[in-house]
Amino acid sequence: MSTAPTAPTAPTASPRFTDAGLDVLKQIENRALWLSSAIVHHANRVRPNPSGLKVGGHQASCASMVSIMTALWFRHLRPEDRVSVKPHASPALHAVNYLLGELDASYLPTLRAFGGLQSYPSRSKDPDPVDYSTGSVGIGATATIWGALARRYAEKTTGGGFTGRQYALVGDAELDEGAVWEAVVDPQVAELGELVWIVDLNRQSLDRVVPTMAAGRLRDMFAAAGWQVLVLKYGTLLEELFARPGGEALRDRIDGMSNAEFQRLLRCTADELRDRLPGTGPGAREITGLLADIDDVTLSEAVRNLAGHDLAALDAALSEVEDHRPTVILAYTVKGYGLPTHGHPQNHSSLLTDQQMGELAATVGADPDDPWAAFAPESDAARLCADVAARLRREGPKTAKSPDVPTDIGRTPTGVATTQAALGRVLLDLSRTAPEAARRIVTVSPDVSSSTNLGGWVNKVGVWSPTERVNWFADDAETILHWRERPTGQHIELGIAETNLVGLLGELGTTWSRWGEPLLPIGVMYDPFVQRALEPWSFGIYAGGQSILVGTPSGVTLAPEGGAHQSITTPSLGIEQPGCTTWEPAFALDTEWALLAALSRLGRPDGGSAYLRLSTRPVDQSLARVPTDPAARERRRRQVVAGAYALRRQDGAQVTIAAMGAVVTEALAAADRLERIGILADVVCVTSPGLLYKALDARAGLGEAPDWILDQVFPAERATALVTVLDGHPHTLAFLAAVHGVPSRRLGVTEFGQSGSLEDVYRYHRIDADSIVGAALDLTE
Repeated sequence: MSTAPTAPTAPTASPRFTDAGLDVLKQIENRALWLSSAIVHHANRVRPNPSGLKVGGHQASCASMVSIMTALWFRHLRPEDRVSVKPHASPALHAVNYLLGELDASYLPTLRAFGGLQSYPSRSKDPDPVDYSTGSVGIGATATIWGALARRYAEKTTGGGFTGRQYALVGDAELDEGAVWEAVVDPQVAELGELVWIVDLNRQSLDRVVPTMAAGRLRDMFAAAGWQVLVLKYGTLLEELFARPGGEALRDRIDGMSNAEFQRLLRCTADELRDRLPGTGPGAREITGLLADIDDVTLSEAVRNLAGHDLAALDAALSEVEDHRPTVILAYTVKGYGLPTHGHPQNHSSLLTDQQMGELAATVGADPDDPWAAFAPESDAARLCADVAARLRREGPKTAKSPDVPTDIGRTPTGVATTQAALGRVLLDLSRTAPEAARRIVTVSPDVSSSTNLGGWVNKVGVWSPTERVNWFADDAETILHWRERPTGQHIELGIAETNLVGLLGELGTTWSRWGEPLLPIGVMYDPFVQRALEPWSFGIYAGGQSILVGTPSGVTLAPEGGAHQSITTPSLGIEQPGCTTWEPAFALDTEWALLAALSRLGRPDGGSAYLRLSTRPVDQSLARVPTDPAARERRRRQVVAGAYALRRQDGAQVTIAAMGAVVTEALAAADRLERIGILADVVCVTSPGLLYKALDARAGLGEAPDWILDQVFPAERATALVTVLDGHPHTLAFLAAVHGVPSRRLGVTEFGQSGSLEDVYRYHRIDADSIVGAALDLTE
């Protein structure tokens, strides 16, 4: 049996509402509704738009969330808490920040304008406080799971004493994403008592009312994963009607409706409601009698009186959140609540007209001629905003300095080794030579620790767990991998779900900016599955997460595994992915130098992420020809880190072979054969195509990057015909011919792989020595 982890600090319960307090909160809710609608309205109907292109925005999605945000921010949120807001409610977040004095009014007219408020909440680009970047459906919700885990890891391993809940305001359609459930059911998540999700259950997606969106099914799924589930369905007015004679029949009638039928009622007049609501079932007569005693205004208000818009019900639910397990609040809402478009199946992107905005202003007490007006300074609403702003004010984190990482450990590998094995070797070496840096390294993998050569590292540092767990195999002499789980462990193992891994990786990579404690996170997965994880990892980089992703084993070099386990397009990631540098080393020492360079860029404002593509192919390390002179060795290291180095130079070379990764062996063999037939070849070992690409762009004045590496590796006086080759798609290195405008042949993998020996597979894809020789002959003859 597992021991329950220490619960996070529970919030102090908010005092119960008074009628006056509820009225003030309602004023704030109305103003947030107006502001979020006006922000979108101004962007689309007021701000000049010479291009005529749609600007967009989601007034209805904001409206369904405003009540929830008002109750959370103005009643329960604490400065140590963090909130992820569903993407389409970004104007509502900006409205709340404006009311709290965290956003200048000059930004309110700038939604989706260049340099203005972003389309979706962004930690890195919005001018006001945003705790989690959202936008890609589902990622913002699951980010809070990994944020909670990262908070706990940082607290346990750095002694930071971090506390606070991680709230996610989730659109119900986001729960269609399979990645959400991969995260929810991970075994570690059931222990995260600081995690609170509030689902905006408006039962609509982009185009329609979702027919099968049922809170009962969601409740059972979350409960099965160990979550506390609170369902907020009916508001105070409806509950009062249910208590009257005929009320139980009315409850049964509404409970039994399909989503679409109920949604249609939201668009009905009072007379239509009296006709439709009783239905034809056994309780129809009782319901008719009940409705006869209700006036038209009350009846129309009652139908849309769902608990997700009932501030008292929301307040009570937020007060019931437990602290020993995660909580989900399923809050029934109306999409477009309070707007003329409420409940319409196609209101997702609909925009209010000028007339409708005027009607909304009259309803909520706003001035359409002064849309950004604040509350009167002496009003109760203004005082509450000021009090909440003071309560929630955060001091920026005092960021600890990212640890110094050595550039060269000093080892020169000999014999036969793989770049994958070099990863584990470097981590162990760091724990001895640079313990302060090694102490902040955290590795993450999806159940592939031993098969990716992390076993030695895991044995040394242990596996992270919120509590100490008994290792029942500690006395088993045949156990090689020692699975010691403890709060000081530095390896986190997840289930086989790559999106979970990179989600956690991104949040571990934000601790330097979120909590002030830099970590050095390294995630390891099989390279063929990197593309599964690419979207959430990219989003994590966008949100400021700095991490290292290691894909290994890679390419068709994993020959016996066949096409399903062979990666083709991953080598170009470093060129295509913003905020990331890729390295694909050929030798163990190249791996060390690249990994150390990548680690040195983590946990700092001017840093960034990295992707290392490693191989299980054994390579003779003497082929690296590592210089023995210290200055020459340092020059080689700088070139490796910058993107390439000359592995072999021959006077009078007629062709250059630029090879990357595992196939450098074939390039050298081809150069030997060419020499025997009278054709001399230079061999260049490419380590980072992305850095070379940036250098070439910078030389053309298209960016800012050092370009000295091009002069050293591809000097003009040695410009020859060029053969490029790699275990991946050939377009990755195709740009190198543009350095001097030389004729070229590009060899690589463009087809799904085959099982077989390394020789057979390389020959099939034409990346073997024969193919390199043939390409060189084509160019030189």
